[in-house]
This record gives sequence, structure tokens and C-alpha cells, in this order.
Amino acid sequence: MIFASSIRDDERELFERELDAFVPPAVFDAHAHLYDRSHFGPDSFAKPYIDTMPTRMDLARYRHHLGQMLPGRRIDGLFIPSALDGDPTTVNAFIADQVRPEPRCRGAMIVRPDMDPDHVRAEARRLGVAGFKCYHILARRPDAPAEQPAPTWDVEIPDYLPEPVVRVADELGLTITLHMVKRRALADPANQQAIRHYCQTYPNMRMILAHAARGFNPHHTIEGIGALAGLNNVWCDCSAVTDCGACEAIIETLGHDRLLYGTDFHVSHFRGRCMAIGDTFFWIYEDTVDWSTAMHTELQPMLVGLESLRCLKLAARHTKLNDTQVEDVFYNNAARLFGLE
Repeated sequence: MIFASSIRDDERELFERELDAFVPPAVFDAHAHLYDRSHFGPDSFAKPYIDTMPTRMDLARYRHHLGQMLPGRRIDGLFIPSALDGDPTTVNAFIADQVRPEPRCRGAMIVRPDMDPDHVRAEARRLGVAGFKCYHILARRPDAPAEQPAPTWDVEIPDYLPEPVVRVADELGLTITLHMVKRRALADPANQQAIRHYCQTYPNMRMILAHAARGFNPHHTIEGIGALAGLNNVWCDCSAVTDCGACEAIIETLGHDRLLYGTDFHVSHFRGRCMAIGDTFFWIYEDTVDWSTAMHTELQPMLVGLESLRCLKLAARHTKLNDTQVEDVFYNNAARLFGLE
């Protein structure tokens, strides 16, 4: 995984040809990451790519890089720490400092399952965040020794998003960005049950299901999204999703007003895409595949962010969204959710 610090001419040409007329003038990125490289832990999950990244990614640099991909757009967003395994006080304060002077931007703070709920509440108020971000790598299986944490790709949602934290989000009216795991994502009954329980029990909490309800394999979202019908506090962001099927299912079942544009920046600035294979999915990047083996043409991967935009455009076309509804997905839905100007 290599961060693209500049945009190629063919990527600019693709945006001008296919996407310039589709992307509205104002964009709210509901899933973007900022960081300082010094904030990552010594054994960080980000080791495979962090050395290819700029040393520091603040809000100004983010806007520069995303502005290369989305030229001429006003860009705001919900910003989430990247250094999920770093010191929470440090990484959360970094985000809060970045968004504080920006009236159309919001910040989220990392919450760990071992955090005291009273501390979480106090920090959320002190920092003025709009939401929480939980992540499965912070979970520990009950049967795993502390010095040897087990892989977390199959943990239950309460293992990394405990109910007391959800209760705090409900008290404060905050969002929770949830990247669910388990092999079949939203098609897994345990994931459906946990999401429904949290959303029905805590109606003032707003749940954002990242990556089109982790629809990297769209069949999982297509199969499972019906279980969330009727919930009034569920949204989905479309960040880093490179297949249109999951977004189509969200629009058709929950409504277009529950879909939020997102990039998962800095993933948007890797080149490659995700492919559904069987009952799972597989990411390919410019440094993990020999692209020269394509016999029919000269092949170069493009930015994940552009691949994702193309899929969102296709989903909008298939579900017959009009221009106003497309503007909702890119900005107005988030404006209502976060109380923007």
C-alpha cells in the first residue's frame, strides 16, 4: 500500500470525463482520518503502509490531497484519528484541535472497550466531539491472554463497543462510527441483533455503519440490510467501497437520506480496489499485484477514492436518484445529522 501524494494525468482525465458533472460543489466526507506519525504505537497495525505516508496529515494537508481528487469542491468532514492504537488522549486531542476552528467540520474520538464510561463522557464534553469511533483491533477475546491478543476479525460488536459507551453516546446525542467484522458482516445474525439492540435501546445515539455496512462484499449488505429497516438512527457511509451493490441496497431499503459520502482518507489515496470473491473479499493494491501481466492492454490501478466514486455514481443511476438527492448524499444528509450551517 503506497500513498499517492499526487494525482496522475489519467486520473484527472477520468474525473473530468465521468465524475465532474456528478460530484456537487460542496462535499462532506463522513469518514476521513487525520494523524501525526509519532502518535502510532510501536507495534502498530499500520506498519504495512505508514512509512509511505506523509509524516503529518492535518486538516489543511487533507484538503490539499482530497482537493486534487475533487478539484474545485468545498470539502468538509467528520475526522477520525488514524492512530487507533496510540494514546487516546493524544490522538483525540489532535483531532479536536484540527476541527475546532472549522464550523462545518466535526471530530470523532477513539473509544476503547476498557475505558471507563465516566471518563469517556468527560472527554467527549471537554473535546467537543460529535461522535465516537470504535474498532475491532482494540477488542480482546475473553479467552485470549493479555500478552497474546487473538485476531479480531470475528469478534462480536460488544467486544469492542460495550453497551456503557453506547449509553454515553445516547446521553450526549453523539454518533458512533462502526466498522463491523465477522466473516459475513451485516448478513451475520449476531451483528444484526447487536445493532438493532443498541439503536432501539438508545434512540438518541446515531449509528453510522462504515463502508456501506462493511459491504466490501456487497452480497452481505444486500442480504442483511433488511434487518435494519425501520430504525430511525442508522446511517451508512460509502467510504472505500468499490462495488455499487451495497450502496444500492442501502438506498432502496433505508432511503437515500441514510447514505453519507465518505472516502476513508487516506485509503482513498492508495491505488487499487476491493473485489468480492466467494463469501468474502480481497484488496489489491499497486504494490501487491503484477499489473504487467494483463495481456489485453496496459493496465494501471487508480485511486481507491475514484473507484469508489464511480461505484457511487452507478448506484445513484441504478436507483434513479435525482440531482437534489445526489447532493443529499454528498452533503445535505450529513448537514442534518451533524447540525451544520
